[in-house]
Amino acid sequence: MSLLKQLFIAICLFLVVAFTGSFIAGVEHSREQSLAQLRSHAQDAATALGLSLTPHVDDPAMLELMVSSIFDSGYFASIRVVAIPGGEVLVERHSTTTADKVPDWFARLVDLQPQGGDALIMRGWEQAARVEVLSHPQFALARLWDSALASLLWLLGCGLVSALLGAWLLRTQLRPLDALVQQAQAISRREFHSLPKVPRTPELKRVVLAMNQMVDKLRTLFAEEAARSEQLRKSAYQDSLTGLANRRLFDIRLANQLIVNEQNAEGYLLLLRVNDLAGLNQRLGAQHSDALLAAIGERLRQCSVEAGHGDWLASRNRGGEFSLLAPGLSAEEAERLAAQLCDALDSLGRTGASDCSPVAHLGLAAFRPGESAEQVLERADQALAEAQRHAQRPWARIDDFSAAPAHSHEHWRTWLDATLAGRHLQLFFQPVRRCTGERELLHHKVLARLHDAQGETVPAGRFLPWVERFGWAARLDMAMLELCLEHLQRHPQPLALSLSAASLQDAGNLERLLAMLDKQPACAHLLTLEIDERHLPPADELEQLCQAIRRTGYRLGLQHFGGRFSLIGNLTRLGLAYLKIDGSYIRAIDREPDKRLFIETIRRATHSIDLPLIAEMVETEGELQVLERLGIHGAMGRAIGTPQLRAE
Repeated sequence: MSLLKQLFIAICLFLVVAFTGSFIAGVEHSREQSLAQLRSHAQDAATALGLSLTPHVDDPAMLELMVSSIFDSGYFASIRVVAIPGGEVLVERHSTTTADKVPDWFARLVDLQPQGGDALIMRGWEQAARVEVLSHPQFALARLWDSALASLLWLLGCGLVSALLGAWLLRTQLRPLDALVQQAQAISRREFHSLPKVPRTPELKRVVLAMNQMVDKLRTLFAEEAARSEQLRKSAYQDSLTGLANRRLFDIRLANQLIVNEQNAEGYLLLLRVNDLAGLNQRLGAQHSDALLAAIGERLRQCSVEAGHGDWLASRNRGGEFSLLAPGLSAEEAERLAAQLCDALDSLGRTGASDCSPVAHLGLAAFRPGESAEQVLERADQALAEAQRHAQRPWARIDDFSAAPAHSHEHWRTWLDATLAGRHLQLFFQPVRRCTGERELLHHKVLARLHDAQGETVPAGRFLPWVERFGWAARLDMAMLELCLEHLQRHPQPLALSLSAASLQDAGNLERLLAMLDKQPACAHLLTLEIDERHLPPADELEQLCQAIRRTGYRLGLQHFGGRFSLIGNLTRLGLAYLKIDGSYIRAIDREPDKRLFIETIRRATHSIDLPLIAEMVETEGELQVLERLGIHGAMGRAIGTPQLRAE
């Protein structure tokens, strides 16, 4: 029971006891007063009647008449005249009437008995008779009943008003406690909010200030750890001149992209080499050359943003050599991208950024999962060499295999449209387990696969780029969500499902998704929705999104984390279920100490807000052992379990 209810009940009990005591005391006082009045009334009547009867003591008729005239007033229960000596009754009148409007239970409870008085009738100097009078309590009882009713109604009214005012006052004074409860609940959800309004009550004020101080301290510690981690990431994986990824991160991402799994897609690697950088340094100066490199880096970054592919990686490998890793890029799109870059480089040349023509050469090399990084880089170098020999255009493309799908653009559109409309998707489940102990199952990651006309399984890495090209990512999400909810109704087990940026950033799509979640509240504790770090909306929109999903009862996780580590400062307000570290930071972690240092930094930052970390794409037992020593919460990948048609 809440403190507010306990205090309210205590106040009500106090009022009941106080008003009951006051009511009983008032009734008892009125009863004693009525009894005294009845005795006084009876004695006065007896005295007056005795004096009136003295002249007529020997006249029985007059005695009868005078006694009857007084008795008929109705205030007396009995009047009688008794002779002295002898004790015979000369005149007697009595009544048995009761107060009609007074309940019997009240009359019995009050027990207001008739009160008597007596007086002597003299015959000269001797006592002739005695008058005995009993006052009837009916009128006093009626007045006492009316007084008790009025007192009870007044006390009830006062009690009701006092209870309402007390409840309002308690709620007003204890409202900061509700805010403290919400603040504590937010802390349990890994959200750190300070209460802006400090109560005036000294006791509550001290509690609120202490809670705010604790929250500020936690937020400061987390922000410091996040800033330290971000600085470490920049020094390890970011080029200081251009702000792009450095060669180390490029090698990691390329190797990770070439792993055969459900999500990795074919694409192109673009190599860009500045023409005669050494000569530019000598002719124009190092500062001018650095400005050219920074401008080229900014243009490559814009290409990634304009294309809307968060999984593309622009990097500066060394000196004047840049690269753009573009999974999901088709051959036609690669050529258009090369042409656009060449136009942008020509514009830089016309502004005087370089005195060479062309400003740079570009080489495009197709890649697909399963190849080695050496093969892809050798192919890109060959394309770059061919571009340098080509006089007509400064770029070249080399494909050792058909990078484009075997089917036409229209075939993919027709087939995917029919598949999504009919929900002809097949769910595969990949286990996610704890890194420690008995490898306890945390949940299953839900993956999508399709079957083509020949019955062959088509992994997500092949059809997802086409789904994104056609703008059907939200349709795929809705179909997958419907299938997951249906699966959970038949097989209740913890699942995790990825959502695309199209479902989260479009208001209509998000509204339909939330409506579907609201219809299935029973599955909320079993399904965690995951969003990609590379497709996150701005901080304010992200916080509103997390709140909207949490209101449905479902949880939210963040996958592929690590590329935008500055986001970790905002995680305290999101209430995430977990973070999944991108597999590029996990690959070969048992052989690369710098990765271990980076992951340990992330773990310390998230551990301060009790946010679990899960490693993606754990491929070897050595990697798993390192993650276990680092204290990572969970892991997924081939070392844990491959995707299966049925969940374990």
